[in-house]
Amino acid sequence: MKPIRVLLADDHHLFREGLRHICEAVGGFDVVGEAATGTEAVTMSRDLNPDVALMDIQMPEMDGVRATAAITGERPDARVIVLTMYRHDTYVFEAIKAGASGYLLKDSSGDDVVAAVRCVAQGGAIIPPEMASMVLAEFRRLAEGGRDGSSDERLTAAEMEVLLRVAQGEDNYQIAAALNITTKTVANRLYTIFCKLHVKNRTQAALTALRKGWAGL
Repeated sequence: MKPIRVLLADDHHLFREGLRHICEAVGGFDVVGEAATGTEAVTMSRDLNPDVALMDIQMPEMDGVRATAAITGERPDARVIVLTMYRHDTYVFEAIKAGASGYLLKDSSGDDVVAAVRCVAQGGAIIPPEMASMVLAEFRRLAEGGRDGSSDERLTAAEMEVLLRVAQGEDNYQIAAALNITTKTVANRLYTIFCKLHVKNRTQAALTALRKGWAGL
């Protein structure tokens, strides 16, 4: 199995060193680059094409939210996990809107970071439970009155089945096995779902399902 290619983006050398040590200690990871600014992170993502970028929010030249938006704007399939000390919901919401696939606090354990990188690399999404309610509340506030059932948001039964499993945290392999379809079919349905819901990734799609009450959560 190929190692997961990881890009580290943080303006503190010591913190990057710690992340590198975590990745190298467990095996199965290849740290392909380290960026000290948001601008460097965007350039390295373009040149190195990492599987996952671990992105600090507060960085010189370009903050992590803007850098994430630039990276996912160029590569919609890019996986970014935002790491920050801040618990304020604005940062969570802005990171997700920018296309982040995951969000972790910097006081997370090494095991949590490793699990998050593996999950996101496989197409999953990471939002800590203590932050989920804040994110959902913000989406509800912005989308209040938006349950209009417009035609471009109507999903087929097959698409809805995939979306509900995404909202429950299943990856493409788990969904394929549960529904007895191929992973390529799952990926195709997800692409259609993203287009219909006007979202960039699984995290945003799952939040839409939760906000609209489709997931029954």
